[in-house]
Amino acid sequence: IYLMNKRLKRTIEVTENKSESGACFPPTFSVSEIKNKQRRHAMFLKLKEEKRKQKLELKKKKKKERKALGDQAPPKEVPKTIENQRIYDETTVNPEDEEVAFDEGTDEFSAYFNRLTNPKVLITTSDRPRGRTVRFCEQLATMIPHAHVYYRRGLALKRVIPQCISRGFTYLMVINEDRKVPNGLVLCHLPDGPTAHFKVSSVRLRKEMKRRGKDPTEHVPEVILNNFTTRLGHSIGRMFAALFPHDPQFVGRQVATFHNQRDFIFFRFHRYIFKNEKKVGIQELGPRFTLKLRSLQKGTFDSKFGEYEWVHKRHEMDSSRRKFHL
Repeated sequence: IYLMNKRLKRTIEVTENKSESGACFPPTFSVSEIKNKQRRHAMFLKLKEEKRKQKLELKKKKKKERKALGDQAPPKEVPKTIENQRIYDETTVNPEDEEVAFDEGTDEFSAYFNRLTNPKVLITTSDRPRGRTVRFCEQLATMIPHAHVYYRRGLALKRVIPQCISRGFTYLMVINEDRKVPNGLVLCHLPDGPTAHFKVSSVRLRKEMKRRGKDPTEHVPEVILNNFTTRLGHSIGRMFAALFPHDPQFVGRQVATFHNQRDFIFFRFHRYIFKNEKKVGIQELGPRFTLKLRSLQKGTFDSKFGEYEWVHKRHEMDSSRRKFHL
């Protein structure tokens, strides 16, 4: 083994000397052709370092050229990202569109936005929830005004919904769990729907967060809906907005944010603090979680005979990293 390692070290040194002299490998040579694992890994690291140095030198050269040209320098190249390479969606909403305005005036949330109803939310869980799911529901109830937690005892959702409607609830929120971890959320708007099913991930409760602020107060928070641009995203955004009362209490300085990025909806709950006339600080209060829309169903929850407006297809033919739906 000692002799083999010694020979291997000597061959790596030889190849390094050859590469420095410029006569190492032909242009068509690939590192994957090297059979020895240690030698292949060493050569890969060296090539990676050379590429990094070349990239850095090119960057410095361009910077010097821009400095020398001054105002006549060409504009900087915009880096390619998934967001700016996104395929244009035909259903992108124009806020000034008359058709969109008509739909907003006649959809299921029009009564809320016309200030005819006030939100009242019932939060429940799947059967026999574990401690983490229960704590998650309780923290959601402290964050959403007029929210009540009810623990199901084998009661079907089809029997829960009529009771919610008779008691004046406008939303039914069901938190599902798998292996003691919250993994799903069913949001049903009452009395006429729609019903959205989300996958829940990256749940962080308040005790698990570093540098969090004090527990939220009973003030009505402000709501920020960011980047819901398509017709489907517009519907989901209006559904989230209708969870909270109309008039936020600015005295509480609390903000609930739903940020859509690449069809993942990131939720954060903050309190902002005015340090002076120009600077503002924020404290995250929690909880935080991420949602991914799985389906949107017309009407209230009906798993057998419900009519679906949209269903997430994992293996659709036109799927692309640059195509988003919200």
